Amino acid sequence: MASEAHGAESGGLEFHPMDQFIIKPLFGGDIINWYTPTNVTLWMALAVVAVIALMVVGTRRRAVVPSRSQSIGELAYGFVYKMVEDVAGKDAIKFFPYIMTLFMFIVFANFLGLIPMSFTTTSHFGVTVVLALLVFLTVTVVGFVKNGMGFLGLFWVSSAPLALRPILAIIELISYFVRPVSHSIRLAGNVMAGHAVIKVFAGFAAIAVVSPVSVVAITAMYGLEVLVAFIQAYVFTILTCVYLKDALHPSH
Repeated sequence: MASEAHGAESGGLEFHPMDQFIIKPLFGGDIINWYTPTNVTLWMALAVVAVIALMVVGTRRRAVVPSRSQSIGELAYGFVYKMVEDVAGKDAIKFFPYIMTLFMFIVFANFLGLIPMSFTTTSHFGVTVVLALLVFLTVTVVGFVKNGMGFLGLFWVSSAPLALRPILAIIELISYFVRPVSHSIRLAGNVMAGHAVIKVFAGFAAIAVVSPVSVVAITAMYGLEVLVAFIQAYVFTILTCVYLKDALHPSH
């Protein structure tokens, strides 16, 4: 507070782009336990409610001439269904409900985070790591259940020269266990970076000289973030399909 007052008195500008990612309890206090309702809890719940509102409530009165909500729901359904079928194959369709739920949750969490004064849950590694680990564990279990020890063929590059296969097997094994790390960091990192840049431009908007430039930059970045919100959900989902394909068809 003292530093902020000093900055204000000296005509300086102080803003903290990362403050928007601080987790805070909803009902006061500073101590956060595993059961404490926080802003993360609230906006994750709102994302779930938004998905239910669109996919359940919005499509319950299905008609030949669809309403707007029905059209959006059908478009999302067809988009993800075709993605699963094209990337992972027809035998992966049984996992479509899980992948569809994953995609819709991330999309709505990303878009809700673009509302002023909201909280972006997918900017936190605590959220994206859980999503990525669930995918990793699901894919690994499915791989062993469907293929048995044949799933280990995923790490044995039979097309490579025999002398190189053990080395490539180690590399493949490491890359496999790195998947949840890259899967989660890609989503959280891109979302966090975009929101931080918008906050920086918003801070400069208080300076009269650069205010017009900042407003234009904010508008451009906001438009870009709308695109990123969808693209990151798409990338997370299509990587899930790729990993699922490896589990169902592990042979190189």
